[in-house]
Amino acid sequence: MATMYDVPADDLIEALADDLADRLEEPEWGKFAKTGVDRELPPEQDDFWATRAASLLRKVADRGPVGVERLSTEYGGAKGGSNRYQVAPNRRTDGSKNLIRTILQQLEEEDLVETAEGEGRRITAEGRSLLDDTAGSVLEELDRPELERYA
Repeated sequence: MATMYDVPADDLIEALADDLADRLEEPEWGKFAKTGVDRELPPEQDDFWATRAASLLRKVADRGPVGVERLSTEYGGAKGGSNRYQVAPNRRTDGSKNLIRTILQQLEEEDLVETAEGEGRRITAEGRSLLDDTAGSVLEELDRPELERYA
């Protein structure tokens, strides 16, 4: 049985996003929201909401229990210093906490993530099962000889 650690993360997230696209609904404001202070425009990706949800589910499973604050730190970036001449050095900024919190709430409604009082959010047994089943199907589809030992 393959686990989420046995397959490349980008392939797993892509396959999970296909599954979560049917389960999660992007709110109306989702297509207009930036993903952080360091961004100028909202994402152009069509399936951004499902892809971010898949990425969050994987991060919660890997690092859980984890809170919104730490997750926003991981999805942050570097914001330019001065607007006019760019002479000030870049400074680190966080990602959108509202976006992360809303996706985590939707994952909770789907019973894939649960809240651990005072600790943040952690993955449920159903969420772990979804990750492992998806990893198994991704591993079967991959044509990479170095991953054969995990099959």
